[in-house]
Amino acid sequence: MGQPFEPPSGSDGIESVELKSALEDRYLAYALSTIMHRALPDARDGLKPVHRRILFAMRLLKLDPTSAFKKCARIVGDVIGKYHPHGDTAAYDALVRMAQDFAQRYPLVDGQGNFGNIDGDNAAAQRYTEARMTEVARLLLEGLDDDSVDFRPNYDGQEEEPVVLPAAFPNLLANGSQGIAVGMATSIPPHNAAELCDAALYLITHPEATSAQLLTFVKGPDFPTGGILIDSADSITEAYRTGRGGFRVRARWTKEDLGRGTWTIVVTEIPYGVQKARLIEKLAELLQERKLPLLADVRDESAEDVRIVLEPRARNVDPVILMESLFRLTELEARISLNMNVLVGGLVPRVIGLAEALREWLDHRRVVLQRRSRHRLGQIDRRLEILGGLLIVYLDLDEVIRIIREEDEPKTALMKRFELTEVQANAILDTRLRALRKLEEMELKREFDALTKEKQGIEDLLGSDKLQWADITKQIRTVKKTFGPDTKIGARRTTLENPPDTAGIDFTSAMVEREPITVIVSAKGWIRALKGHVADLSGVAFKGDDSLKIAFPSETTAKLLVLASNGKVFTLEAAKLPGGRGFGDPIRLMVDFDDGTEIVAALPYQPGTKLLVAASDGRGFIAPADALVANTRKGKGIIGLDEPATAALLVPAQGDHVAVCSADRLLLVFPLAEMPELVRGKGVRLQRCRQTTLTDACVFTLAEGLPWRETGGEARLASASVLEKWMGHRSDAGTLMTRSFPKFERFGK
Repeated sequence: MGQPFEPPSGSDGIESVELKSALEDRYLAYALSTIMHRALPDARDGLKPVHRRILFAMRLLKLDPTSAFKKCARIVGDVIGKYHPHGDTAAYDALVRMAQDFAQRYPLVDGQGNFGNIDGDNAAAQRYTEARMTEVARLLLEGLDDDSVDFRPNYDGQEEEPVVLPAAFPNLLANGSQGIAVGMATSIPPHNAAELCDAALYLITHPEATSAQLLTFVKGPDFPTGGILIDSADSITEAYRTGRGGFRVRARWTKEDLGRGTWTIVVTEIPYGVQKARLIEKLAELLQERKLPLLADVRDESAEDVRIVLEPRARNVDPVILMESLFRLTELEARISLNMNVLVGGLVPRVIGLAEALREWLDHRRVVLQRRSRHRLGQIDRRLEILGGLLIVYLDLDEVIRIIREEDEPKTALMKRFELTEVQANAILDTRLRALRKLEEMELKREFDALTKEKQGIEDLLGSDKLQWADITKQIRTVKKTFGPDTKIGARRTTLENPPDTAGIDFTSAMVEREPITVIVSAKGWIRALKGHVADLSGVAFKGDDSLKIAFPSETTAKLLVLASNGKVFTLEAAKLPGGRGFGDPIRLMVDFDDGTEIVAALPYQPGTKLLVAASDGRGFIAPADALVANTRKGKGIIGLDEPATAALLVPAQGDHVAVCSADRLLLVFPLAEMPELVRGKGVRLQRCRQTTLTDACVFTLAEGLPWRETGGEARLASASVLEKWMGHRSDAGTLMTRSFPKFERFGK
């Protein structure tokens, strides 16, 4: 290793900085900038700096809701030139989103031209579109000239911009916000403004109210695209209490009868944030891949409103099952996250709940009220001072006129003669001759009295918390009336409903087209599914020296139970098995097999049935098939094993007797009633296997006989009279197979 680096002396002002500390300092500065000035909204006005600067620039351009539109290029130019030193694309994209009624619950910009659509198409270029502010934006800016908020210098110090807007509208929750900062993010869905106003009014009268209590008024998110909220009340309450959670939103649909028993489903509202074109594309893709067997066709008949037509495969399809299968596979159901991470006081990023979010807004409104009141008080005092001087003029007009005509310094003489301030003297000197009528004196007295009364009212307001909250209550009620539930923009669009009960529906079969298959498992653990029920498997090819181990008929909608030698049962979906054109795939890729384990048995799962599970040492038990289904790749441990025993058998348990056979051809038949039914465990001894192992077992009905196969594959049946010699009790050793089973290979048909 060499010596540590030392900078040369006299390095002309070059400073050596450790790389680690330099990176830390610079990344911290970048992170703080992203958090404070880009990604997180202010809790008070619910705006990020770019949105605040756009609205402020539009206000300076006098783009009020009633004024004429101006080109967006002009607005964007002012924003990036004066306040937001970033690219015009960033500013224009923010402006476009503020105008989209499918993205903003209460748009802040009234756009004219192509501002994009719900399909995901982009807006036209800024030189083609025009904009002005909406009533919501006007409310956010109301009182900006009355010293209601602080201003700060812009990036080059040539202009000033507001630190926060007065925000007479609960914008943070009403319009929501999305943003990704460094190490933190925010995701606030839109809400109904009238409900927020009701909750705020309750919070004013009950300052200690909790988020759970405020949910009496705020039912949940209210998305501009509507939809149905299907979360439980408990999960909604917890999400708003902590400020973190999520909401499941579904598309709104109706069944439309076409006559003669035919019908279609019409989707009229899709979840918030989902692009309609992408949704249709996904539906068409699933149709093509035959993953939607209940659906025949999908059509987009949307014009101004959303209208997606879903055509069922047959008229006897249950529309609820069809839609539930679509909700599981497509964006017709979406999860909207809630992470109310905002800048509290404009400085501290923190996750807050519903109550604290509303309290931040109310406290800000109180500060705005106080600052506006003090500003107005200053204006009144200045006006009263001037009026006091003007009224003195009317007491001795002739003397005032004489002083003005004859004195070299009339202002000084007036101030000395009538004991006036400089402001009053200037006001007198600026008075026009026509204002010296008697009528004007009466007007001045009336104005003086009115301003004196208003001043007293403002001083009373500033001295009383009760009066301040009463004034804020009045303001909020006005906002609620403007955006009330009986108005077009204020009516709730997202409804809360409980999803249909689907506990008894098998969605695996509903979402897969039912077709017959033959499942093939090789000796080395490769699995595949041949189309149809193939009886002759002599032509099936295997890889290398691999060979056939297990084969059985099934359907694409079935689940398969696979028993491994370590006693675990794994569950596979037949629809996900590879096709029969190749050699298949190793089962190890589908489930988590332990090293050294092998597949010993596989069969289709049939709900409600029972299965016989046994180990090579002759122990086993009857298990309900439902208890063997595993929902994860790790499988489910079913049978306990003592070394060196391994799991050996998994066969259906339908009948009244059990036949077991050991490796040395000892056969035992005993009543099924002697076996216990367990969910898991070691079980009981089926056959005494001291020097041998259990190789096969079968549960059958004695009256029908015991089915078995010869080495050549020919099916045989042993009647009750033939089996009398081998009848016994569980745990017996059994009797050697004689001429009754000359070429026995295995049990079963």
